[in-house]
This record gives sequence, C-alpha cells and structure tokens, in this order.
Amino acid sequence: MPRILVDDHFCKGCGLCVDACPTHIIELDHERITAKGYHPARLIDAERCTGCMSCALMCPDVAITVVR
Repeated sequence: MPRILVDDHFCKGCGLCVDACPTHIIELDHERITAKGYHPARLIDAERCTGCMSCALMCPDVAITVVR
C-alpha cells in the first residue's frame, strides 16, 4: 500500500498538495505548527492513497515523499 511522508522541516503549508490530490486525502494540519510557524500537510486517509505522486510533484519545496 502506498503512503506519503511529509517532511515538516521543508513543508510551508502552501496547500498545493491538498489541491493536487485526486482522492482528497491530504489536508493542512491546523492543530500543529512547525518550527518555522507553518501548518504542515498531513495524510488523513492512508487507505485511499493510490500512490499517484501528484502531491509530491506539485510540492515546490520537495517536502513530500511517496513510498510504494
């Protein structure tokens, strides 16, 4: 089963991955704040991840890795 890993050190919470995900399983985590003051992206339903890599390809900060 594919999954995504978000590196909080690089994620600036821009939301491009949220918009790019065709299954709508990524959201910004408004309960957490990174050391740089951003709300990082998080996976909300790992079961529905298809591993399409749209989120990783869209991320301008290379903060997302897709593991298959």
